[in-house]
Amino acid sequence: MSGGAAAARERDPGLQPERTRLAWRRTTLSGTVTAVLAVKAVLQGGVSAAGIVTGASCCVCWLGFLLLAHGRIRALAASGSPAALRPRYATATVLCTVAMAACAAALVL
Repeated sequence: MSGGAAAARERDPGLQPERTRLAWRRTTLSGTVTAVLAVKAVLQGGVSAAGIVTGASCCVCWLGFLLLAHGRIRALAASGSPAALRPRYATATVLCTVAMAACAAALVL
């Protein structure tokens, strides 16, 4: 038996879900910082209707991402071998992230 095969058998199957949970948490934190900075930009740059709508849109996208991420974190914690991420779920997460980044960029520019 080679060293690689022995290492594969001894691998802790709980490590990958744990790393994935931590990645979801880090990404959620990044989104939180983006939303907070977007609100700060709205309040600091002079309040306008467009700024308020864009800042509110950024916050709504952040809340959507937060709900999706929290659901995935719970799914990863619930079982030792979680199901694969569904395409619809992944698409919704990507759309929330891209929309939030676009709103934040619009506030900065």
